[in-house]
Amino acid sequence: MITLVWLGVIAVVVVGVVLVVRQSQGRLPNQGDRAQLSSLARTIFSLEVGDIVQYMGTDWVVEGKLTYDSNGYTWLEYLLQDGDRLRWLSVEEDDRVEVNFLEPTQGLDIPSTPPTHLTFGGVAYRQVEAGTARMTRAGTTLNRQAEQCRYFDYAASDDASNDQVLSVEDWEGDLEVTVGTRIRPTALTLLPGDGHRVYGA
Repeated sequence: MITLVWLGVIAVVVVGVVLVVRQSQGRLPNQGDRAQLSSLARTIFSLEVGDIVQYMGTDWVVEGKLTYDSNGYTWLEYLLQDGDRLRWLSVEEDDRVEVNFLEPTQGLDIPSTPPTHLTFGGVAYRQVEAGTARMTRAGTTLNRQAEQCRYFDYAASDDASNDQVLSVEDWEGDLEVTVGTRIRPTALTLLPGDGHRVYGA
């Protein structure tokens, strides 16, 4: 009986030692670490400069963030960068969450007043929304420096291409065109960063 008691005590001590060693090696986070990780959890509505957006095998760094406000309706656009490549991640919630992954393009000539229908890359688009928005910004936002802009949003006219979108923004006469696709939020993996830009000061 005494032998069994001693064996039990030894087993408890061994387990305790193993747990302490694993925790010191960073393989077993303590309660404080778990609470900190939980508080750093990101959603597509709470990304910050320096965070990482993983999409289609690429780690995109959030270099900037714009919050648009059009008469009380707000949405977000994040400037993502991987090396020399730039993308915009547009996030809005109306009846449902809509996420667009957009690439800047110089390949489309737009008049000062964008038309209601246009064609780009063999895809016909129709204008679905237009208006004026004011914004706040964080990090770098490239040429998007004005206090407000006019925006013109387009969707593919062909039902077979209904995930394709195009956006025209007029920043005090400087027209910026982005084109891309509507994606599922679950296609993104979001990782908290250190709050600092990677590709700029």
